[in-house]
Amino acid sequence: MPKRVVHETWPELDDDALLDLRMADLPLAIEGTLAQRIEQLREELRDRGLIVPLHFYLSDEWFTPDGATTIAIPFYLAHPRLEKLEETQMLEVEGGEHEWCMRILRHEAGHAIDNAYRLRRRARRREIFGSPAKPYPEFYTPKPYSKSFVLHLDSWYAQSHPDEDFAETFAVWLTPSSEWRHRYAEWKALPKLEYMDSLMGSLRGLPAPVDNPQEVDALPNLRITLRQHYRNKRRHYGVDYPNFYDRDLRRLFSDAPEFTNHMTAARFISRIRRQVRRVVAGWTGIYQYTIDQVLEEMIARCRELKLRLAVPEEQARREFTVLLTVQAMNYLHSGGHRLFL
Repeated sequence: MPKRVVHETWPELDDDALLDLRMADLPLAIEGTLAQRIEQLREELRDRGLIVPLHFYLSDEWFTPDGATTIAIPFYLAHPRLEKLEETQMLEVEGGEHEWCMRILRHEAGHAIDNAYRLRRRARRREIFGSPAKPYPEFYTPKPYSKSFVLHLDSWYAQSHPDEDFAETFAVWLTPSSEWRHRYAEWKALPKLEYMDSLMGSLRGLPAPVDNPQEVDALPNLRITLRQHYRNKRRHYGVDYPNFYDRDLRRLFSDAPEFTNHMTAARFISRIRRQVRRVVAGWTGIYQYTIDQVLEEMIARCRELKLRLAVPEEQARREFTVLLTVQAMNYLHSGGHRLFL
């Protein structure tokens, strides 16, 4: 199907009209701020003496194709209007902030270098991080207090798969001024970082034997509309396990007659929704959209139970934040946390 011409005024479309555009038709390029961030990554690699033929292209999400030296970057980072749409649809922009973007780029560079130097073939690499042949799970249950893995991206991502452990360890090692020897001094993850330091030192100045510019799911090949894309993405991040909030909600709210004149619990949660969603996402690493679905269910349940505030607002805000965090952690430990690669 041929590419359709999109009028140059497309950024002025409202969300509803914008969602009807096909992803393949978006006139986007890697330039401006995004290009500057990529150049910063290249400089960091050059400073370490790593000669890696990295290639970058736009797709629907962050990933590095298996065996390739390419890094896919989500399309919305190529234009402010699409970042705004992403935030409207998903409540946050993954990689939108400079430091967040650099963390992800360093992580993906770890995968690309793994491919470029065929590091998976090395016995010591497999011994330290585990077998790359281990199937990727759709779900994983992280151990938040484990010191066997570095902390870089949210959701304790290094724990999801041996290859992610490798990429996360590389990213910590590459990050300027990370002071990883000091930060991880008492951790079981330290030997992984020391191995990474030795391994990358051995590659210093060596041209990579693999230069594979393969582009999987490149933006020009994505024929679905933005509306379909976000429908799929929201389904992926939706809540898919049963929730029973009544007991927890009744600790903060009540349907007793003496509270009839107090604010409804549904209204109260709606008022603090954005704030607590961001706080809990920061604490747990769970996508804000997923947490928002839990909040939506809680609000609906409060309406059904006709609950109202039974404690002072500030106390209710603090205790509700804890309640929501516990629910999010239960979601993690239930095995319901989706792996999005």
